[in-house]
Amino acid sequence: MSRDHLHGAVTAPGTAAHDADAPFLELLARGAAAEAYDRPALLARAEGRSDERIAALEHARLLALRVRAELEGRRRREAELSALFETAHDLAGLRDVDAVLQAIVQRARSLLGTDIAYLSLNDPARGDTYMRVTEGSVAARFQQLRLGMGEGLGGLVAQTARPYVTDDYFRDDRFRHTAAIDAGVRDEGLVAILGVPLTLGPNVIGVLFAADRRARVFEREQIALLGSFAALAAAAIDTANLLTETRSALAGLERANEIIRDRSAVIERASDVHDRLAELVLRGGGVHDVAAAVSQVLDGAVEFTDTAPADALEASRVEGHAVRHRDDWVAAVAAGGELLGALVLHGHPGLDPVDQLTLERAAMVTSLLLLARRSAAEAEQRVRGELLDDLLDARDRDPRLLRERAARLSADLDATHVVLAARLDAVAPDADHEAAARRRLWAAASHLAATRHGLAAARDGGTVLLLPLEAGDSATELARRTALQLGGAVHETVTVGASGPVRDLAAAPDAAVAGYEEGRRCLDALRLLGRRGDGAAAEDFGFLGLLLAGERDVTGFVARTIGKVVAYDERRGTDLLRTLEAYFASGMSPARTKDALHVHVNTVAQRLDRVGRLLGDDWQSPARALEIQLALRLHRLADPPRP
Repeated sequence: MSRDHLHGAVTAPGTAAHDADAPFLELLARGAAAEAYDRPALLARAEGRSDERIAALEHARLLALRVRAELEGRRRREAELSALFETAHDLAGLRDVDAVLQAIVQRARSLLGTDIAYLSLNDPARGDTYMRVTEGSVAARFQQLRLGMGEGLGGLVAQTARPYVTDDYFRDDRFRHTAAIDAGVRDEGLVAILGVPLTLGPNVIGVLFAADRRARVFEREQIALLGSFAALAAAAIDTANLLTETRSALAGLERANEIIRDRSAVIERASDVHDRLAELVLRGGGVHDVAAAVSQVLDGAVEFTDTAPADALEASRVEGHAVRHRDDWVAAVAAGGELLGALVLHGHPGLDPVDQLTLERAAMVTSLLLLARRSAAEAEQRVRGELLDDLLDARDRDPRLLRERAARLSADLDATHVVLAARLDAVAPDADHEAAARRRLWAAASHLAATRHGLAAARDGGTVLLLPLEAGDSATELARRTALQLGGAVHETVTVGASGPVRDLAAAPDAAVAGYEEGRRCLDALRLLGRRGDGAAAEDFGFLGLLLAGERDVTGFVARTIGKVVAYDERRGTDLLRTLEAYFASGMSPARTKDALHVHVNTVAQRLDRVGRLLGDDWQSPARALEIQLALRLHRLADPPRP
């Protein structure tokens, strides 16, 4: 009814009509209940008023009720609009989608005046719809209901995207009843149910319900109102999904940004280590310099070792990558199929792929350095071996050229040296293993010679070394030390025989040959005595060396034992040898010696004193005396007196 129509109705001409309007205007003004509008007409009848008066009151009552209904409708629409506005405001400031959906369900229940309101959402993965939010529900089984598409009223709404309403659920056969759904509805005590779809574009994402526990007819305005709330609920869900996607995208971008920053840092570290390794190679750094540089870049302890765990080392060699071993990373240092060692990063259970690649590249650089060093060492070994071969074989070489070649190898042929013959004593399982063991012995001997400013060469199935004899050292000590060093380097038993000190190798190359023969005889003596893995010099055996050696070196034995006395007699024209023979023949008695020589006893004493200075203070000890007597006899036999 229009405002003018209402105004005309309540202000119709005529006193009776005007008087009849007054009580109803008062009722409208104070918002009285509908039953109160019957009282004016009843009171007029009780007072016996005229029929005209009663008719006017009845007419005014009808008009007032129409005005009251119009006002109630406006108030209801205002409340609905206010609720929708508040819900839209909540949606605009969406922070928690569950809270917004709960508010929508609460307001729908309040405005429609139902016992319960609830909202379900479709589950595309399972092909059904499930309870998401309830308000006023008291039954747990109802709150956990899942409805298949087409099952129950809600399933029908979700399937058809149309609102459905029933004033008596259990008597309505328009939708398919199931035992589970009916049990849940019965637990909740519902009778009248209204359901409207939640749609996003053409897709139904859920259903919004309002229900009563008694029979009820839902009006079109109420259906439309619940549909408006459903639209807001769908918008809230869509907004929440968009926010979730946005947050997920932002989180993804954040992670990507972190990864980019991390990768940038890792790439910078990789570039740094590349520059450092290049600089190391150019300035001739070693494998331990590489390990130190990688340690700084990877912020961990990196070492080069040849004792890495065998399984990890083999896995790294086969795969061509660094492998994790407990809390360490192992990168094999290999060339072809040969393992040269490993770079081990300690205490880094987690390793970035780029850092892993850095460790692998460092291992590659290390292998290149080792191969370069090996090539250089092998070249130097060949040069040292060739020089020693020339000293032993080509005795007519120019001494000046020999000295120059030795000087380029940091060797001094004018210094006092010892010639050492070294040989492996372990029996290899086959020829290949034996050849490999001999190569290792030669490599170890060459390395030792290079560090001691000497020479080394492979010879006669073993190795010969020419090492300088330092002050305070002896040939015996040098032989024993060399046996230990070579044996430890090749992990085999190595026996070493040494010559006595030799001098003037460049000018007198025969000295090198004689020294080598002497060292070999000493080596044979050690092996015959069962002293494998030991080292000794010719001076340790005396005349026993003659008995044990394969070839008897009588001249060498005589020269070592009494050579200084012989040389002294030849230079000075003295008679020390004959004095020695007489001395031993007289039972080492100076008195009987002077009788045999027909000289004064003082002369005998002076000659023996000279012998002591030439042969050493211990020349009269039993062992030395025996060797001197044998040398005197051999010298006499080799150079018999002329008739």
